[in-house]
Amino acid sequence: MKKILLLLLATYWLNANALPQRIETTIKNITSQSEIELATSVPEGMSGIVIHNYGNGLSAVTHTIISQKNGKAKVLPYSAILHENIPTVKTAVEIKDKIVLGNFYNNALLIAPDARSYATITKSLKKTWIHPDAYALDIMKDSEAGVSLSTLHKFAKANQVGLVLLVASEKLLILDPISKKFLGEQPLSISKTKAMKPFFSRFEQKDISVLGLSEVKLKEYYQAIKDLK
Repeated sequence: MKKILLLLLATYWLNANALPQRIETTIKNITSQSEIELATSVPEGMSGIVIHNYGNGLSAVTHTIISQKNGKAKVLPYSAILHENIPTVKTAVEIKDKIVLGNFYNNALLIAPDARSYATITKSLKKTWIHPDAYALDIMKDSEAGVSLSTLHKFAKANQVGLVLLVASEKLLILDPISKKFLGEQPLSISKTKAMKPFFSRFEQKDISVLGLSEVKLKEYYQAIKDLK
């Protein structure tokens, strides 16, 4: 009964429609090869892709973009799929090229302090969840001590993660890990008594004290999340 009440509470607060949604638009104007103007106004900090139509039913992703203020976007090389046998696209951006912002926003990583918070939120929001176990292994491999914007960015690029949701004190922070920009937050009320260091993962079933993944006070977890800003 207690778990059911917690799930209902989180569902009441969390609104899936309030999360950033996929947006499609086109290039209205080209300021330079590193900056474009969009045909539609979009929130700042969203990452996405440029798709060029070559005709005869052939199109390809040519660039990554990050939305800026005043309807502009920064153009970057496309690097979501890196392989030595895949040629680099040389096509320059052109007016009327298709823009898809939030193309991977259905793929999400949740950083939470404990298993209860993680389960409650992932059950209340429909996303393709990338488990934090994978991120924990990634930062351990790189000898990182905890969550950082740089490691989230690296992990997201390698695993096509579009959004990172981070449980903070009384709210859920929404991060685009490619742009490293916080896109918003939602109020959150879930009972929590302890936290796993540096965040919840299933490694708690093993002896991992030598790796620093042990139980810590909630205050320390929340401070680490707060420091990301």
